[in-house]
Amino acid sequence: MCGIVGIFDVTGQRPIDRKVLNQMNESQFHRGPDEGGLHIEPGLGLGHRRLSIIDLSGGQQPMVSRDGNAVLTYNGEIYNFMDLRQELEALGYRFASHCDTEVILYAWQAWGEACVDRLRGMFAFAIWDRSQQTLFLARDRLGIKPLFYALLPDGQFVFSSELKALKQHPGLPKVLDPSAIEDYFGFGYIPEPKTVYQNVYKLEPGFCLVLPRGSIECRPRRYWNVQFAPQPFASEQAVAEELIVRLREAVAMCMVADVPLGAFLSGGVDSSAVVAMMAGASPAPVNTCSIAFGDPAFNEAHFAAQVAARYRTDHRTEYVGSDDYGLIRHLAGMYDEPYADSSALPTYRVCELAKKQVTVVLSGDGGDENVAGYSRYRWHYHEDKMRSWLPDGLRVPLFSALGRMYPKAEGAPKLFRAKSTLASIGRDSLSGYFHSVSLVSNELRGKLFSQRLKNELQGYEAVEVFRRHAADAPTDSPLSLVQYLDMKTYLPGDILTKVDRASMAHALEVRVPLLDHKLVEWLATLPPELKLKGREGKYIFKKALEPYLPADILYRPKMGFAVPLNQWFKGALKQPVRAALLGETLADCGLFNTDFIQQMLDQNQSGQHDYAAPIWSLLMFEAFLEQA
Repeated sequence: MCGIVGIFDVTGQRPIDRKVLNQMNESQFHRGPDEGGLHIEPGLGLGHRRLSIIDLSGGQQPMVSRDGNAVLTYNGEIYNFMDLRQELEALGYRFASHCDTEVILYAWQAWGEACVDRLRGMFAFAIWDRSQQTLFLARDRLGIKPLFYALLPDGQFVFSSELKALKQHPGLPKVLDPSAIEDYFGFGYIPEPKTVYQNVYKLEPGFCLVLPRGSIECRPRRYWNVQFAPQPFASEQAVAEELIVRLREAVAMCMVADVPLGAFLSGGVDSSAVVAMMAGASPAPVNTCSIAFGDPAFNEAHFAAQVAARYRTDHRTEYVGSDDYGLIRHLAGMYDEPYADSSALPTYRVCELAKKQVTVVLSGDGGDENVAGYSRYRWHYHEDKMRSWLPDGLRVPLFSALGRMYPKAEGAPKLFRAKSTLASIGRDSLSGYFHSVSLVSNELRGKLFSQRLKNELQGYEAVEVFRRHAADAPTDSPLSLVQYLDMKTYLPGDILTKVDRASMAHALEVRVPLLDHKLVEWLATLPPELKLKGREGKYIFKKALEPYLPADILYRPKMGFAVPLNQWFKGALKQPVRAALLGETLADCGLFNTDFIQQMLDQNQSGQHDYAAPIWSLLMFEAFLEQA
């Protein structure tokens, strides 16, 4: 992987400050410690940090075309670059390297903006076309690679792989966006296209941006969207067989590298499936690694070991203690904006472990979104059925009242938390799904936020993120809709962000074969009943994998990649957390009700309520403010 940066004078050709551009570039050194480069001309500066994966001796960036008319800085991997290269050679283009970078450069010259339609892989790149005086930016279809940008008040356009690079520019206004704060406490991350700062954005997955010199309009354009359009199928067996063929292709495609390669192996269905396919495609043992926890409620190491033994992988396991909270402050610097997924801690550790052995790893990310693996999909599907049985005029007041009256059971299994289910049924479908995924509930955010923040929000609520995407959703299936919402929000904003920052902190490239867009498109044509059948999520995926994985891997309950937050908050972190959340940083920012924060801490400590999630969210927000 790599890191990219750029400064573009939209209004003219003012000189680019080399020192500022270099500071931006070097702030992302961890993304590409092998090489760095700058390209500067009147009104334009591009930077690049390189982690060499393919064509180790060539492919330096920023790369200039043979005719000098185009310059590229790029982060990612294009898996079909050899096929594209043959097409381009037939058109008369000649190549000086053996890397995918040069293929993108000439694909732009041959096909213009339509070049993105031909790319198969993960990418974020910027191309300066000197003849057209145009800057073109694009991000891959699923959002595997990040891309931030801002149009500064002085007419300069800046972009980068990480927000920390933009923050190096002295002209970037760092004004907090109240709606992004609401989104953060609602979701636990800030969904695209927002960042924590006003007028600073993430380019959304599947979007590109054309910026001609002289234009100050930044209007991203969608070039791809997943289409949930169920197609007839011959039999479940035929679908399962085709799924394995397509999965093998996606995995094999991701195994091309000129450096050591391996895989994350958690012991879950998705990572185990990827390792099984890798083992079938590799003449040598696959390098695998996993993280183990002392607490059996969080530990999947023995399942990972079972898969490793079956496929005779070169497997490594590292134990993470229940006191591995020393990274908390470090995480805030890695993510650059508030980010509250506590599994970022073990993800950081497994990337650290993998880097000791390999430079590229394959992961199983994306399986749950593709084939309906999350248990919340099942809950939402059945709740939506119940919504359809009663008219809104009766359902909303009845179930809202039942939800208020039903006693809380926050420590109980989901099955017995009827209060949450009743409250969800009392909402419309989108609000109900938001209620099921939100990190801090609407009620709690109302108590947590100060009156000043509420006034600044002017009635805005985080559920509007879902409403915006639902308006564009190409499906009327309740199940496909929530899969679509997660693909647009949770997948890029949480899962892929977590993996990108944790892996890049160790100069490790992570590839995600389950998010090959050809595979995603095909899976979207399968009817919902092949994904969620009765209580079984990922139904057809698991059926297809039965010859490759044992039943106790395929059909055991999903565990996730969590950490024991409440043990920490009631134990060794009790005093540090109180000091942070009741200290000057949160009090002085004026965004929160400090009396309610005190109440939350007291009630969580006594066991009266489980406030681990909002406490963690506040802790990460406080750490962000400390480093902003």
